[in-house]
Amino acid sequence: MATCEANGINPETYLADLLLRVQTHPNSRLDELLPHEWKRLRAADSS
Repeated sequence: MATCEANGINPETYLADLLLRVQTHPNSRLDELLPHEWKRLRAADSS
C-alpha cells in the first residue's frame, strides 16, 4: 500500500485490478503488476 501511495495510485483501485489480472497474467511478465509499472501501462492504455 505504501508503494501505491508513493506512486500516486489509489490502493483500492490497484488491488481490485490486480486481483482480476493475476489469475491469467503470464508469470514471465509479473513485473508489469508492480505498482509503478501498472500505473505506466494503465496510462499508456488510456492514451
